[in-house]
Amino acid sequence: MQREKLVVLFTVFVDVIGFGIVIPILPFYVGSFGASPFVITLLFASFAFFAFLSSPFLGALSDKIGRRPVLIASITSTAIGWFVFASATSIPLLFLGRIIDGSAAGNFTVAQGCLIDLARDDKERSANLGLIGAAFGVGFMIGPFLGGLLSTVSHAFPFWCAGGLAALNTTLAYFFLPETHRRRDPHARISFNPLAPLARAAVNKKLRPYFSSWLFFAVSISAAQSIFALYGKHAYNFDAFSTGLIFTSTGVLAALNQTLLLRRVWLRYFTEARLEIIMTIMLGVSFIFFGSDVLPLFYLALPLFATAQSVQRVVITSQVTGHVDPLMKGEALGILTSLMAASMVVGPIIGGALFEIHDGYPYFFAGLLMLVSLFMTLQFRKSPPDRLQPVVVPVNQAESSLR
Repeated sequence: MQREKLVVLFTVFVDVIGFGIVIPILPFYVGSFGASPFVITLLFASFAFFAFLSSPFLGALSDKIGRRPVLIASITSTAIGWFVFASATSIPLLFLGRIIDGSAAGNFTVAQGCLIDLARDDKERSANLGLIGAAFGVGFMIGPFLGGLLSTVSHAFPFWCAGGLAALNTTLAYFFLPETHRRRDPHARISFNPLAPLARAAVNKKLRPYFSSWLFFAVSISAAQSIFALYGKHAYNFDAFSTGLIFTSTGVLAALNQTLLLRRVWLRYFTEARLEIIMTIMLGVSFIFFGSDVLPLFYLALPLFATAQSVQRVVITSQVTGHVDPLMKGEALGILTSLMAASMVVGPIIGGALFEIHDGYPYFFAGLLMLVSLFMTLQFRKSPPDRLQPVVVPVNQAESSLR
């Protein structure tokens, strides 16, 4: 494996371990401040809102000046954000910590750009995206387990550790991460309007179905995951350590899918278009099982969810990046991240509001979104547009649609 690829994967791995440490613990920590479930999900949404504002700009900036400086700045922001969050003495300071982190949340997007830069063909592009997904899965396998152990010290301690890991990762990236983007355009125009890249996506009729699938996928995932720890505690009396173990098990399954099964089974026997349909159905079923409040169905839903969400991320991302101009891949990834971030603003708010009515409603809502997504995808397959070609929509055309 290329040295550059190993360094990028290790950078993602360390970053995700820090992220995984705190995710299952966050609701318990914030709850100690007396926050309601809705306020807890608003914390998820505040990070996502600022990531929504920053991600398209950071993706486009990495096309212009390179992946390395943008990634280093983003990881630094993560470290500062977690330190502020860990030392918070009030709910407003908790929000400040998440806002600092979200304001430069380009870690995953830029790392994806690095591996796409290193790909020599379409198959390697999909495989590289699978590798970064696997690094995410393995990090998510180790992180929640560590978080569960660290939470036995205090609910704040895992956040200090996450900040320390991010600071270490900044140092490693500075000294060892090479620049992978060698076809930069230093004269490229960068829009500071976070809606401009989304407008270019909206007017791109040939890629719109994929962006729509990603949007439904993202809203359902964010609505379901933001209340997962709260749901486990309310429905089955899971504590922080038990929740960490569950996240670890899904990380194991995600890593298995994106290392072994993606290349040897999924991409070998199915086209990306067919996989998108299969995984949409699988996700919908898993959400219905989660929301049933029946413990055996809950455990059955875990492997379905872990498999479907890990493969679906790769499939949709690969289809989008395979049909844009090579110089615009960073921006395309930024659009996907921005859509995910926008969904993580809306999804947790909806999930939190529905949870306060009934603990299973967020999952039934997510299942309904998967049904709508499946219907739209099947309609697109029946009457697809002309053969997809790389498309670049002029900036002025997209921005005119915002007026």
